[in-house]
Amino acid sequence: MKIKELTKMSICIAIICISSYISFPLPFTPTMITAQTIAINLVALILTPKQSFLVVLLYIFLGVFGLPVFSGGTSGFGRLFGPTGGFILGFLVIAPLMSCLKGKNNSFKRYLFVTVFIGMIVIYCFGAIYMSIIQKISIISALSLAVFPFVVGDIFKCILSSYLAVKLKKSLKFDIN
Repeated sequence: MKIKELTKMSICIAIICISSYISFPLPFTPTMITAQTIAINLVALILTPKQSFLVVLLYIFLGVFGLPVFSGGTSGFGRLFGPTGGFILGFLVIAPLMSCLKGKNNSFKRYLFVTVFIGMIVIYCFGAIYMSIIQKISIISALSLAVFPFVVGDIFKCILSSYLAVKLKKSLKFDIN
């Protein structure tokens, strides 16, 4: 990899880490409102599938090995086996998947479609199914705790991340991959 690619990837890791500190707990669910959706979408939209996978993998390693980079400034291996671990692990799937499906053109509409109809659906499936298994609750209960309260806000985050990706690629002359 070239210095330019490594620099982009390093900045993306930092953005994901910082985004996890922008979090608001809700009293009725173990899932927090965070800016991670924006960061993960942005990573997927501006990097290649391989780069986005590596960025998310390194982010998870940082958190697992003790750096407080998970939502709310938490860390540790146990976070992967908690009620929100499915979302963290799901990032490994959705970042490269969205990156593959974003297309070659720097298109806001395409980015928005990919983040809302692919990214959100896949991450919600990972998060809700994982929470259902870990918490030993029904899938409907998991959806009520981890998905339904967040849909509207996540759509706005997808709009913002899609807009930012278009502007960043234009102004910073990111290679359109």
